[in-house]
Amino acid sequence: MNPTLQASDMSTVEVHEPHWISRSAFQIVVILLAVTLISIGIVLHSGVSLWWAVPLMLIAGHLMHGAAVGFHEATHGLLRKNRTFNEFDGVLLGVFSFMSFSLYRAAHQLHHMHLATEKDEELWPFIHPDSPRWARILAAVLELTFGLFFLPVLFLRIFLRKNSPIRAKRVRVRIWKELILMVVVWIVVLSAVAYFDVWKYFLWIYFLPAFLAGNLQSWRKYIEHVGMTGSTVNSSTRNIVASTWAGKVVSFTLLHEPYHGLHHMHAGIPHAELPPRAAELQPKTPEEKAPFPSYSHALVDLLRSLSDPRVGAQWRSADRSAS
Repeated sequence: MNPTLQASDMSTVEVHEPHWISRSAFQIVVILLAVTLISIGIVLHSGVSLWWAVPLMLIAGHLMHGAAVGFHEATHGLLRKNRTFNEFDGVLLGVFSFMSFSLYRAAHQLHHMHLATEKDEELWPFIHPDSPRWARILAAVLELTFGLFFLPVLFLRIFLRKNSPIRAKRVRVRIWKELILMVVVWIVVLSAVAYFDVWKYFLWIYFLPAFLAGNLQSWRKYIEHVGMTGSTVNSSTRNIVASTWAGKVVSFTLLHEPYHGLHHMHAGIPHAELPPRAAELQPKTPEEKAPFPSYSHALVDLLRSLSDPRVGAQWRSADRSAS
């Protein structure tokens, strides 16, 4: 489909069933990740220079980022058709991302319900016009450099703070159970690593790729929303419709998350069904931006806003009040 097609023409365009390869993106990412991690293990065991492990670690970081998007899909109930398997995969991915599956799901629902408003706590503190500029810059620096740890702390803040929007007793009990499970699993993992003295393998096969993946996740989140101060979905998100084969591969391995505005418009449909709807991302109001042809183009646009990071149309009202 021509990405420049106007959304008004969508009624005359048939949205075809996605190819099975597109639908299997998560499974392919997991297989590639497993092969890459095994390859790192072989390099470490062989005793050759660790420089051989560096490119494999970078690839593993990107693929772990893709797996993290799979975690996001699971919170929408879209990763697996079987609900039990979907929940199992979500909890498992969450444990190794230091994130409670149920906590992320509950908070992420608020992100969709209150996108880019002051109730969108997933984008805290950038959604509050009364938040000091230095505090927002500090939050951005920490999240973009220590994303693996910042994101769990951000969600724990939503859960533990006074007057938390997550109030359902059943949900809160499950969150606590998942947090306890996470602690137990990591005590076992780290104890085993220490007992067998395999810290080098732990560092290269898990920690370094996971640390990179956490930062990539944060940069993608910022590209999607930070600096966007519109009042519509498309003016609150940056979208990427890749124009090159490399960009399309990146989109595939990120489960088509670059079509982010479409995800907010159609949160209940699987990721593979987003690309055929690309025409809906074309601007309809002056405040909306056309999709970017690559992440590098969108990154340049993001960088312009990081000196004063903000999200949401409430900033425009605040600026008018201050003038």
